[in-house]
Amino acid sequence: MTQQMVSKSCTKDVRVIIVEDYKLTRVGLRYALNEIENINVIAEAQNAEIGLEIIKKEQPDVVLMDLGLPGINGLEATSQIKIISPNTKIIILTSHDREEEVIASLGSGASGYCLKDIDPVTLSNVIKNVAKGACWIDSNVAHLALKLFPKPENTEIMNTSSNFDAKAKLTERENEVLKLLVQGKSNTQIAQELIVSVHTAKAHVCSILQKLCVDDRVQAAVKAIKEGIVSV
Repeated sequence: MTQQMVSKSCTKDVRVIIVEDYKLTRVGLRYALNEIENINVIAEAQNAEIGLEIIKKEQPDVVLMDLGLPGINGLEATSQIKIISPNTKIIILTSHDREEEVIASLGSGASGYCLKDIDPVTLSNVIKNVAKGACWIDSNVAHLALKLFPKPENTEIMNTSSNFDAKAKLTERENEVLKLLVQGKSNTQIAQELIVSVHTAKAHVCSILQKLCVDDRVQAAVKAIKEGIVSV
């Protein structure tokens, strides 16, 4: 088992660790991301055991985590990272696109879910936004997850009513903010798009979390998609 550390300029402010068992994928990711300004790949690991040791020591900003790892899998590793490095954001980068894996990943503490056909520029933007507190779910997976949540006939009316209640609780501005939140926008980006202060954007996000009865932005995005509050 090996690990490789990559030293870069201190100007690279988003510190990233890659946990991926395929060497070619690790090398490709490292090479592509190291070409992007403000991203610093500080380490890589071929399995979760090595990755967890490095993460505990380095406390990175973002971890790119594969799901199908030998030994400790990506879901278990994600849960452990939230304990040993609470401020580290985890982005699942995988070829797995089943609904249960998406939901389980988000439930384990991941802030992003990307499929491996994502282009490097988009991935770099996801990394930067997630590092700032945003969440991001691949649009293909979001559509799939939404389709795989059928409403049982005996609860259809109740769910629809709950849906309308959730929408009714949100102001028009909060609905706009929620749509941007689902797109993975940070508070700064929301503020820029809606031409308001960052403080105001943050206040809207806090209000949305309270009204939707969720604890964080990821849960709000999942609920908004799952219950049809926001169309994707």
